[in-house]
Amino acid sequence: MEVTQARPGVKDLRQHVADELEAARRRSRGLLAPLDDEALVRQHSPLMSPLVWDFAHIANYEELWLLRAVADIAPLHPEIDELYDAFKHPRKDRPSLPLLGPAEASRYVDAVRSRALDVLDTVDLTTGRPLLDAAFVYGLVVQHEHQHVETILATLQLMAAPGYRPVATSRAPLAGPLPAREVLVPAGPFTMGAGDAEPWAYDNERPAHVVDLPAYLIDSVPVSNADYLDFMADGGYDARRWWSDAGWAWRQESGATSPLHWRRGDGGDWHRDRFGHLEPVRPDEPVMHVCWYEADAYARWAGKRLPTEAEWEKAAAHDPATGRSRRFPWGDADPTASTANLDQGLWGPAPVGAYPDGASALGCRQMIGDVWEWTASDFTSYDGFRVFPYAEYSAVFFGPDYKVLRGGSWATSPRAVRNSFRNWDYPIRRQIFSGFRCARDVDG
Repeated sequence: MEVTQARPGVKDLRQHVADELEAARRRSRGLLAPLDDEALVRQHSPLMSPLVWDFAHIANYEELWLLRAVADIAPLHPEIDELYDAFKHPRKDRPSLPLLGPAEASRYVDAVRSRALDVLDTVDLTTGRPLLDAAFVYGLVVQHEHQHVETILATLQLMAAPGYRPVATSRAPLAGPLPAREVLVPAGPFTMGAGDAEPWAYDNERPAHVVDLPAYLIDSVPVSNADYLDFMADGGYDARRWWSDAGWAWRQESGATSPLHWRRGDGGDWHRDRFGHLEPVRPDEPVMHVCWYEADAYARWAGKRLPTEAEWEKAAAHDPATGRSRRFPWGDADPTASTANLDQGLWGPAPVGAYPDGASALGCRQMIGDVWEWTASDFTSYDGFRVFPYAEYSAVFFGPDYKVLRGGSWATSPRAVRNSFRNWDYPIRRQIFSGFRCARDVDG
C-alpha cells in the first residue's frame, strides 16, 4: 500500500518552489562566501572540480531546465554550455578550461535565477506536462544544487591547512541507552522504491515494487570509529583473507592503512583532519571516509557482510504494523533536528545511537543522515524503469562499476534524501562522507 498525500494548490506550490530554490542558493552562496578568488579557482584535488566550476555549473543546469526546457528561452551564454557539461570534461581537466571567473560566475548565477523566478510566476503548472507535474523540474533543480553543495563540502574537506572554518562543537545528545547491536528483520515482502507520494523522486528510484526477502540481521547503528580501530589493531589492512581480489589490489596500490584524513600521532593515537583542523578521532562517531573495499573487508573480519540495498531499505522503511513503507525511517514527516543529522548542522557525524526519535519501525537508528552507507549492491535499474527526464542522470551509470550508497550524510540536504534515494559511486571513492553498517544471515 502506498502513502498518499494531498498536493498543494498552484499558488502554494509556486511559493514552495520559490522557497526551496532560495534555500538551496543560501547554502551554496553561504559556503563559498568566505573564500577568496584564489581558493575559488584553484583545484584542491584532482578528484574534484574548482569550486567556481561547481557554482557556474549549478546555474547552467538551472538555465537548461528552468529557462530553456520550461519556457524555451534562448541561451544566455551558449558558448559556455560545453564548459559546464559534466560529461564533456573530467574533473581533473576542468582547471585548464576557460571558465567564468568568480565575479562572472556570480553574475551569471544571479541572472539565471532572476529569469527563473520570472518564469515561475507565470508558468502553467496545470498543463499535464510531465516536467511540470507537481513542479517536478523545479525539484530536479533544487536537488541538483543541494547535491553540488555536498560536493562543495567534500572539496572544502580536501583543502590544505589552515582549512576552511573551525569545526562545530555542538553535538547531538544521546537519549537513553544504546539499542541492541543488531535488529532482526523478519522474512516477507515490502514495497521498495518511490511511489506517487514522492513526486520529486528520481527515475532510478522508480517504479515502486514489491520485494520478498528472507529474514536477516542488520546493525542497529553504523559501524563506529571504535569498531573500526579494532579492525585496524587486529591487522585488518594487512590480512589478505579479509579482502576481495579487487579490494586487495586497491589496498596494495593505494597503500591505505586507515580511513582517509586520519593521521597517527607520535604517541600512536589517531587524529583526523577535519576541514584543515587536526583533532582526535572520536571513538563514538560513525567511521567516515572509507571506500567500499574497506567496508567490505571490515564486514568479513567481523563475520558479517554489507547489506544489499533492498535489505537496507526494508530496515529503514518497512513498518510491520501497517505493512507499508515509510518515506523516512521515523514516518512520513520531513526530517527535523530531532530525527536526523542533515544540512551540515553539526559539521560532522553525531555519536552512534543518537536520534532515537529518528529510529525506524524495526529499531535502526541514523539510517538518514550522518554518513552515506555503502551497500553490497551494484547500481542497476529496477524492473519497469523508464528514463526521465534524461538518460545521463541515472541510466548511463547502471552496471557493475558503481556501488550503491544509501541514507545521506551530515552534509546532505533534507530535500535530497529519503528512504528510496539511491546514491552511487566507484568502490574506490573515499572523499565522500561515506560509512556503513553490517548485516548477516539469521543462521550466519
